[in-house]
Amino acid sequence: MTQQVKEQGAQSSSQTKAKLLQVELRLPTRALFSGTARKVFATAHNGAFTLLVNHTDFVTALVPSILIVTDETGSELFFAVDEGILIKKDQQVHVAIQRGLQGESLSAINDLVNTHFSAVDEEERVARSALSRLEANIVRRFGDLRKPSL
Repeated sequence: MTQQVKEQGAQSSSQTKAKLLQVELRLPTRALFSGTARKVFATAHNGAFTLLVNHTDFVTALVPSILIVTDETGSELFFAVDEGILIKKDQQVHVAIQRGLQGESLSAINDLVNTHFSAVDEEERVARSALSRLEANIVRRFGDLRKPSL
């Protein structure tokens, strides 16, 4: 009798796990989120979609948007994502994104995006400006090398 109860417990736990997706959101340098979920809501170039447990396997490119993961308790986790790739295979969902943030709510994620992404954009602008100055300096120096010396 004890063996039968153990087998039933093992079957019910495997059935419970089969009802959940294993989700992993990865940035280039670290994992942003790793855990189980009932569903995942994301946006691709051709529109928004929701992944459930027995959804067909596919790959899609994501656009900058809000990705929502509903965990096993029904709580929603909000992620601001930049462009990326989503791969759904069996019950595994892998999302690779260039930039991303997690927020407590939609309004909190809006504030985070405005502060963090705008700061990153400013840093990129400064870096591009410095690179342009370096390129101009190299071109000028090559021009000086071509001048005949007296």
